[in-house]
Amino acid sequence: MIRKWSASIVRAGRSVRGSSAPVTYSLIALCCAVFLAGPGSGLSPAYGTGDDLLAAQRAYFRRWGVIPAELFEGSAGSALTPATALFVHGSWVHLLGNMLFLYVFGAMTEERMGRVQFTLFYVGCGYLALLGYAAVNADSEQSLVGASGAISAVLGAFLYLFPRARVTSLLPFLFFLPVRFPAWIVLPFWAALQWLAAGRASDGPGVAYLAHLVGFGLGFGYASVRYGRPTSPTRVKAPAPAPEGENQP
Repeated sequence: MIRKWSASIVRAGRSVRGSSAPVTYSLIALCCAVFLAGPGSGLSPAYGTGDDLLAAQRAYFRRWGVIPAELFEGSAGSALTPATALFVHGSWVHLLGNMLFLYVFGAMTEERMGRVQFTLFYVGCGYLALLGYAAVNADSEQSLVGASGAISAVLGAFLYLFPRARVTSLLPFLFFLPVRFPAWIVLPFWAALQWLAAGRASDGPGVAYLAHLVGFGLGFGYASVRYGRPTSPTRVKAPAPAPEGENQP
């Protein structure tokens, strides 16, 4: 059994190294591994069950997530949380929604940017997106976790780099039938929804729509400054449902 697991890990590592987007797939694997090992998945017996599990989840999210009220106090530990929060997710739906979006849009963006640049872009924009959200909600005591700010930056960059790429979307008002639209229609529509949701989120933090908007704007702005004309049209075959966003457990 151990040999089989070892062989599987080796094959997975080789496939990642030989792929055209190893950073994207490594980020997906890392986020999944962190989630499965943490209390959010509910799979590890080390965190107990019931009230013990809930207490472990709250402590875990407060340790690794962004707490706006504590972020600007000047401590080194708090300053690192916008980076650590990018790899922590609050639920299975939160994780799977984010990873699907990263899988659909991350590979092509990484191929265009290159591995090192894409890594710095992803972490840097994700950090700034969470920082921007925390600055606006500076009095909030709720923990903020999730990769949606960084993934929103990937969407913004993708829109600039591949505006005519055709994206398969699942639209609720069309009974979730798959419909193909160019990225220049799908992604601005998604950004507009985030803007409307952010304007209506007046009762305190919920889903961090503002972090989505900051990340999207950073990604689009970076790509427009760094690169010239957008790339020729292509197709994105995987379905792209709306992402969950950051969670405040």
